[in-house]
Amino acid sequence: MDTVRYGSRGNGVLLLQLALKREGSYRGELDGLFGTRTLNGVRRFQSAHGLTPDGVAGAKTNAAAEPYLSGYIRVKLRPGDSFYRLAKRFGTRTEALVTANPGLDPADLPVGAEITVPLGFPVVPTDAPFSSGLLGFIAEGLRARYPFIGVSEAGRSVLGKPITVFTVGRGDARVLVAAAHHANEWITSTLTLDFLETYAAAYSAKASVEGRSAAALFGRVKLILVPAVDPDGVDLVNSAISKKGFARALSIAEGYPDIPFPQGWKANAEGIDLNLSYPADWEEARRMKFAEGYTRPAPRDYVGSAPLEAPEARALYELTLREDPDMVIAYHTQGGEIYPRYKDIEPEGSAEIAKAMAEVSGYEVAEVPDASSRAGYRDWFIDRFRRPGFTVEAGRGRNPLPLSSYGELRRDNFPLIVTAMEKAGRKKA
Repeated sequence: MDTVRYGSRGNGVLLLQLALKREGSYRGELDGLFGTRTLNGVRRFQSAHGLTPDGVAGAKTNAAAEPYLSGYIRVKLRPGDSFYRLAKRFGTRTEALVTANPGLDPADLPVGAEITVPLGFPVVPTDAPFSSGLLGFIAEGLRARYPFIGVSEAGRSVLGKPITVFTVGRGDARVLVAAAHHANEWITSTLTLDFLETYAAAYSAKASVEGRSAAALFGRVKLILVPAVDPDGVDLVNSAISKKGFARALSIAEGYPDIPFPQGWKANAEGIDLNLSYPADWEEARRMKFAEGYTRPAPRDYVGSAPLEAPEARALYELTLREDPDMVIAYHTQGGEIYPRYKDIEPEGSAEIAKAMAEVSGYEVAEVPDASSRAGYRDWFIDRFRRPGFTVEAGRGRNPLPLSSYGELRRDNFPLIVTAMEKAGRKKA
């Protein structure tokens, strides 16, 4: 988090607003504009936390605000402390404390030990634009709240951002879900991370998720989630990219004045469309896109100079080879459609799984448009592994889909993901 003050704008202000809104000092919009309401909120927050109420969010204020982004604090146990008393003191649940501290006996808490205290709100915000900075806080928070979630990196983006990978479950079946190959489809990052947190909470509470036992899914399936394949592009669309990165993207976009900037941006920071980067009929994709005029770096549809040239695509490619998944789901927006085939290849079981996903989501099983049927991640997976792979075009409308549509996305896609996991688990059993 950067130092911000009255008149500042951008992602640093938005993250501050989100933290203060969760803490209760700010009740305005998450708009990234440091105006009078944000100024007053910062002063209230500073006063409440023993800081000088100067209205400037510098190092001390940001340090006090960060737990409201990661969703937890660390507390040293005092004589007489119990999980029940700590839950009341910090507005959380006893069960959340038990989950976050699996090595401690609630009946015999060691005085002086430092424990994790989850705060009383979800880590994943569904009311804020996504960014790589926010993803860092989410990764930290989910790992602290749910120690059974694995967090790692598949690689780094053009601008050095981590390609973050989450894993949960210990089953033999492996389902890999990848989101935000395209920058202006960033809402799929929020969707998949919200699902991960909901699933983890259900598992820790011995509850169900979308009518299925979370424990049963956990025991049958290893879920591998890559929520932001294109973190730099997502940052660009949501005004969270560095000045240097923005200037580079703008210089590319100026060659394509018909594509709205930055809302129409789909590519990575070098202007390569990541979902046209995989070795599955890449040469034909190149021929088609060059014929359309995308012969150099562009906001979308430029295939690069060779398959897997983009480090983000290479990272997902290598992760997939290592994990050897039984099924992949590539999340995109929009259209409310599920694509289960690559060319004339339909792996065994794909039609049945696609039909089941369509029934619970209300989406349609459809053929991939010819112009989009080559060099994609799902294309390569089916071609390479001959296993079920699906592109899900979530939601309806115009990209980037607004956060006001999120409730519908959640309603349609949570049961879709659970159904896919359940089908993969049964097939592997």
